[in-house]
Amino acid sequence: MKFTYCPHCGDKLIKKEIGDEGKIPFCERCSEPMWDMFRTCIITAVVNEEQEVALLRQNYVSTTSYVCVAGVMKMGESAEETVVREVKEEIGLDVERLEFVKSYPYEKKEMLMLGYKSVVKKAAFKTSGEVDSVEWVKFEDALSKLREGSIAWQLVKRVIEG
Repeated sequence: MKFTYCPHCGDKLIKKEIGDEGKIPFCERCSEPMWDMFRTCIITAVVNEEQEVALLRQNYVSTTSYVCVAGVMKMGESAEETVVREVKEEIGLDVERLEFVKSYPYEKKEMLMLGYKSVVKKAAFKTSGEVDSVEWVKFEDALSKLREGSIAWQLVKRVIEG
């Protein structure tokens, strides 16, 4: 989100030189810079002991490609807590171990995606209403089911390559 008006007082912002950051939207009344904001989200490659990854169909995201478990961090929640919660909510599995992989800026949607590998025991899925379907996919077949170059594709590729 890019600010034009101060969210505190409503005044129109000016552009002001702030250190080495260049010209930043600034509220003269509040004496405060208004940095661009983005949502912080997680995305996780959920893997099991049989070298499989859980890939989801969520038609509101894509009708042609599979995706990974993902979600928005809630206020007061750590990224790791978000991963555990989203895996449980979306596919009904408990994360046994998780590992940070990489962060992915997603400018189109003004998001920062924090990528994780989540290790779970293979079990039947219990999907939420936002998941149309989910399946375990062997590592060697996973990338072909994801949109090439997408954040999910990049994350799964890194997880598979170790």
